[in-house]
Amino acid sequence: MTFFRNPSKEPLWKEEFSVLASDERYVTRRQFTKFLTLASLGMFVGNLWILLRSRFARARQFSSVKIAQVGEIPVRGVKLFTYPTPQDHCIMVRTGDDEYVAYSQKCTHLSCAVYYSAENDRLECPCHRGFFSIKDGSVLQGPPPRPLPQVTLVRDGSKLLATGVKGT
Repeated sequence: MTFFRNPSKEPLWKEEFSVLASDERYVTRRQFTKFLTLASLGMFVGNLWILLRSRFARARQFSSVKIAQVGEIPVRGVKLFTYPTPQDHCIMVRTGDDEYVAYSQKCTHLSCAVYYSAENDRLECPCHRGFFSIKDGSVLQGPPPRPLPQVTLVRDGSKLLATGVKGT
């Protein structure tokens, strides 16, 4: 097998790809269009992947998990738990005699842990002074872009069960 075709012993690749150093810094319109097309296609596929992943994540079923006994914590008291996985930390607050609310404990800004401030009756993120309503988890102040995901609580006799997460 020979890589030389001509009698001057010039390599075949130099004949096929005659690239001049002075032309290397210029991009042709065709090259630029190819690059834009491939970059756009890559971004489209990436966005499609994110969309499909979020649709399937919403469709998943949550299991029922016992969180606490009714009356276990005092009014304006707090209980921390994990739901739906052991990595998802949540906070439950007893807001009245028969009222309980639970939210993800992860701030929607930069995922810092939120805590309940009984004197201000709100959930607070100490990292960047983000405040959330205890009633519905909506943003009251600060940089968080969206409300806290709310854990759905169901009362089953004397047990409080977590049955799902809204707003994920």
